[in-house]
Amino acid sequence: MLRPYDDEAPLVLDRREGPYGEVVLRRHGALLQIIANGTFLMDTSDGRSERLLVDRALEALGKRPAPSVLIGGLGVGFSLVHAAGEPRWGRIAVVEREAAIIDWHRAGPLSALSAEALADPRTELLHTDLLAYLRESRDTYDALCLDIDNGPDWTVDTANDGLYSPAGLDSCRERLRPGGVLAVWSARPSAAFEDALRNSGFQQVRTEEVPVVRGVPDVVHIGVRAA
Repeated sequence: MLRPYDDEAPLVLDRREGPYGEVVLRRHGALLQIIANGTFLMDTSDGRSERLLVDRALEALGKRPAPSVLIGGLGVGFSLVHAAGEPRWGRIAVVEREAAIIDWHRAGPLSALSAEALADPRTELLHTDLLAYLRESRDTYDALCLDIDNGPDWTVDTANDGLYSPAGLDSCRERLRPGGVLAVWSARPSAAFEDALRNSGFQQVRTEEVPVVRGVPDVVHIGVRAA
């Protein structure tokens, strides 16, 4: 069934040129959409897979008290809002490299979704590049929930390929506490990425599918650092 806005042209609300290229916020009917360098990144239509990303990481941690989580990519805010709605989480850090996206959440159209989560005292918003943060920071977390691309085999920015490389996965492992969980969102399954996780020393590697209306299901790739 066609939605009432399917024939409407998207309305550009903001367009920014930054150090990583162009990023656009559009409204298409009831939806808000983020476009990066001409590639559709995400919208406000669903969020099931983004919530699953956070839920599966928490479940894999068992009964660890007040675990900390690093969310890689603010996007439209689904993962952050879901994490902030769960009282079991302790520190909730969010890394976002695009100043425009941060602005849209703090004082723009996306603030209607995320204002309460951003105001949560557990939440810390870090304006930096995820790969640089993973490589250079000495902070450690109980969980990393990463969603900065369409997946390991379909990156929005070729520079992001480094996240899924052996060096990138080593950086992820170093930011995790013993027994910590790495959860990575993808628009499609990647057997090669599963192998890469195992080759980087992650245990209990698995892929959780999230059915979609049409096409290949979204997935969450999960790996656990050895205790």
